Amino acid sequence: MNPRTRPIRHRNFYPGDLSRQIADFLSTYAAPGGASPLVAAVVPHAGWSYSGGVAARTLKALSDRTKPRAVIVFGAVHRAWITSCAVYPEGEWLTPLGAVSVDAELAREVLAGLPELLEVNAGAHDSEHSIEVQMPFIHQFFKGLPVLPIMVPPDAPAVDVGAGIARLPSGKDVVVVASSDLTHYGEAYGFDPAGLGSKAHAWMRQNDERILDLIRRLEAERVCEEAERSRNACGPGAIAAAVAFARERGAKGGVVLERTDSHEVQGSGEPFHMAVGYAGVVM
Repeated sequence: MNPRTRPIRHRNFYPGDLSRQIADFLSTYAAPGGASPLVAAVVPHAGWSYSGGVAARTLKALSDRTKPRAVIVFGAVHRAWITSCAVYPEGEWLTPLGAVSVDAELAREVLAGLPELLEVNAGAHDSEHSIEVQMPFIHQFFKGLPVLPIMVPPDAPAVDVGAGIARLPSGKDVVVVASSDLTHYGEAYGFDPAGLGSKAHAWMRQNDERILDLIRRLEAERVCEEAERSRNACGPGAIAAAVAFARERGAKGGVVLERTDSHEVQGSGEPFHMAVGYAGVVM
C-alpha cells in the first residue's frame, strides 16, 4: 500500500451497503430553489444512521450546482493535540465505494500560498472521522474529482485559511465542504444548562440557531467565538473557514437546507434528555 494511502479507519460510523443507503437518502431529495452556482457547504459527520441523510442531500445539492476541479474538505478536530491546520498532501483515501485521490498539486499551491497557516500532517488525520465519513458521498457525487483534506482546529486562523485559499489561483476552481455537527446536549456531554424535557429540546434548537444565523449572514469572524461561548458546534474552525471562503468567492449568504438532531431522528417517543444537532447548509 502506498504510504500516503489512508485506509478506512472508522467504518463503524457508516456500516452496511453504502450504495443502497445513499439511494435511500436521496429518495426524499428535492433540489433547492435558485440557479446561482454554489461554492461551499456545511454538513454533519455523525454516524450515517443519524446524520447521513442530511449530509447526502446537502452534498447532492452542492454537486448539482457547481463544476469544480477539486473538492476541499475542512474537517472538525476532536483531538486536543492537533493545534495547527493539517493538510493531507498526496495519495488517496480509501472508501468502501472506491478510492478518492488527493490533489497533490492543489496541496502544494495552498501550502506555498499560506505557509504560516497550514502544515503538512497526514498523521493528524489518522484518528479523526469528520472527513472520512464524507468521503463516500464525495466519491458518489463528485465522481473522479480529487480532494484536499484539511483539518481546521477551532483556535486556528480559520477565517484567514478560508479566505486565503479563495484568493489563490485555484480558488475559483474548487468547492469547499465543512464537516461539523452542532450542539452536543446532555449529561453525557457535560452540557445540560436547560435541564431535561421539551423545553430543553427547544433551548438546544435555539442554541443551534445562533450559529446557523452566523452562517446565513456569512459572519465568519464570529463563528469560533460563538461556538466557544455557546458550545453549538464541534467543528467551528471548519465552518469559519468555509464561510470565509464562500464570502471571498462572492456568496451573498448561506441557506439552511435541512436541520434536525439525534433525538428527532431516533423518534423513540422518550422524553428529551440528550441529542446532537445536525444541519445541511449551502452557500
